[in-house]
Amino acid sequence: MNQGFGHELPPRHAQQAHRQVSRYLVVIESGAGPVAKLFLDSRELVGEFDAGTEEVAVMTRDATASLGAAGQEWDKALGGHGADERAAAVVYRLDV
Repeated sequence: MNQGFGHELPPRHAQQAHRQVSRYLVVIESGAGPVAKLFLDSRELVGEFDAGTEEVAVMTRDATASLGAAGQEWDKALGGHGADERAAAVVYRLDV
């Protein structure tokens, strides 16, 4: 008699690499209103959602903010936004 009592035992857990932690939250104006964009340290976009959500308020509560995302490091990440939108963007450095 096996220890599964007629049920197949689950397979062993396979270790996998975890996702990287998001380091930047950019609140920027878009055609339909402000959006929040999450980026990795490499400025790779990992998420985008409405900036009016409660989650944005929670994430930015203790975060360091700076005005403007016009630097070269943001050129590729925010390429679809105009210079005015990028200059008015608020960039939060998330400390998680």
